[in-house]
Amino acid sequence: MIFYTKQHQYYCGIDLHARTMYVCIIDRDGNKLVHRNMRASGENLLKVIEPFREDICVAVECTFTWYWIADLCDRENIPFVL
Repeated sequence: MIFYTKQHQYYCGIDLHARTMYVCIIDRDGNKLVHRNMRASGENLLKVIEPFREDICVAVECTFTWYWIADLCDRENIPFVL
């Protein structure tokens, strides 16, 4: 198994559901910067991570709906971890 080990300034974890997602963004020191529940959409995700985009990694649990976030991150050149 290969593990992702690159360090970033910010980390975004997403608890993804069919219609909603709970987004938490922390800095490298573990300080919570964002924690909110929102409608699951690419537009919403890009808005919430915009202030941190310079060096953020997005991670999501492996559920049946993760693929659209992976595709979005790929298009936007944002590191993504499943």
